[in-house]
Amino acid sequence: MLPFSKLSFWERSIYTDGIDFTIVGAGIVGMSTALHLRKAHPKAKILIIERGYLPTGASTKNAGFACFGSPTELKDDLNKMNEQAVWETVAMRLEGLEELFALVKPSRIDFETCGSWDIIREDDTELRPDFLDYLNEQLHQISGEKKVYSEDQLKMKASGFHGVKTSYYNRLEGAIHTGKLITELHRSCVMEGIHFLFGVNVLSFDSQNSRVDVETSMGVLSSTNLLICTNAFAKEYLTDIQAARAQVLVTKPIPNLHIRGTFHFNAGYYYFRNIENRILFGGARNLDFSGETTTEFETTKLIQDQLSRELSQFILPNTPFDIDYSWSGIMGIGSEKKPIIKKTNKNIAFGVRMGGMGVAIGASVGKQLSNLFL
Repeated sequence: MLPFSKLSFWERSIYTDGIDFTIVGAGIVGMSTALHLRKAHPKAKILIIERGYLPTGASTKNAGFACFGSPTELKDDLNKMNEQAVWETVAMRLEGLEELFALVKPSRIDFETCGSWDIIREDDTELRPDFLDYLNEQLHQISGEKKVYSEDQLKMKASGFHGVKTSYYNRLEGAIHTGKLITELHRSCVMEGIHFLFGVNVLSFDSQNSRVDVETSMGVLSSTNLLICTNAFAKEYLTDIQAARAQVLVTKPIPNLHIRGTFHFNAGYYYFRNIENRILFGGARNLDFSGETTTEFETTKLIQDQLSRELSQFILPNTPFDIDYSWSGIMGIGSEKKPIIKKTNKNIAFGVRMGGMGVAIGASVGKQLSNLFL
């Protein structure tokens, strides 16, 4: 690839000269930020740079859950976090989904309000009925929606899972096609005159009085403002960001698959859904927290074997299946589940640490990040 110094006059005039906003990261947050910046700054030159040929992180590797909190996950959060912080985070997720669907038409990303089920297995402790009432009261205050959560035993019987006591249904959650989401955001950015440079890795940056000099693998870019939207990969610049790898697998097509919807168990550490007549299954990071604190895009035998066992013994008992392929994505987490959205000086800002909820909060983070430059 040619360094910036060898570009033509035409290429420089379009891509590298006179940049008002350079955004690092072409994922959900980066492209949402760009679209909101365009609304606020119609004539600005906006450039998104991305080190991979596709967004490199979690945006094209997540499971495609449009979710904001399962009962057992929220119970776990309430045991570890301040109550107000938990519900502020849930509110941000709900707002983020609204922002996302304002940027992209739900039908174009295969959004389906299929609901979600939080599964209680035979060895798990059931939630108290008054806790479900508490959750519903909080969701009503946040969203205006009544009776979001309810107990559902019929779905578990119909799905044929093994060793399940009950489940808790969330009628507002759903699923999307992650690849179509990124495609639609990219299409919208291009239509708005936002430019992309893929295969460009940021090495360092230095803020001057009126510009930021960005040292990249292709040379130096100068921009009036720099916005970092690289989630876990911003950990070299900010404290309280930790990488968390999530591993996923997908089966080959299964004839007459009767499982429909999105599902969680074990406080959200495991999650699965159907994709047409396949099962996508991810999680088990809690088996090896230290080993999964990495930015390496690999899968491990420990976790992949565990996912396969759960598939055969719990999700698809007595149903033959084959694994088609598997992958991993890198999330950004920290001491709390709220994202980091802040300026570090007048022309550099960060929108990172999605906490594994990039689909739900990414568009909202992008909007809030762009608002720092109004």
